[in-house]
Amino acid sequence: MAERLLIMRHAEAAPGRPDNERELTTAGQEQARRMARGLAARQDLDLARLRLLTSPYVRARQTAARIAEPLGLVVEPLGLMTPDDPAEAVIEWLLVEPHDRPLMLVSHMPLVASLTGLLVEGRGDRGPGFLPAGLAEFEAEVWAPGCARLVGFTTPAERG
Repeated sequence: MAERLLIMRHAEAAPGRPDNERELTTAGQEQARRMARGLAARQDLDLARLRLLTSPYVRARQTAARIAEPLGLVVEPLGLMTPDDPAEAVIEWLLVEPHDRPLMLVSHMPLVASLTGLLVEGRGDRGPGFLPAGLAEFEAEVWAPGCARLVGFTTPAERG
């Protein structure tokens, strides 16, 4: 079995322009912290080896930073995960990346939904809606369309 893949939508962001500079709201900062606490409490993930990648947009980077801090992780930008990027580009990236440790991707709607649908159903139009800071977790032998199994979906409200 390959390592786990976690896909997270950024936490709640304030409106504004330009879109790539929108920041998290106070509530969004707390959503991200709540999700980080939930991850830190898990014993079924090898968090010390987790590779955390994020969209270059401010709100995604801020979300990833709040996840990384309590876990002692480094955040890596991945330019192909903006809201307008195609899920297929992320799949291609996943197919060439080594799978020797769990991955977490922090990005945006509609990309996270499309990527989820593509991984599980083989169709980008079949993905679920993600609430802000929603986190989907997958298992797969290969990160190709239709080859993954959704094993969990968590929201900040479930993390109390």
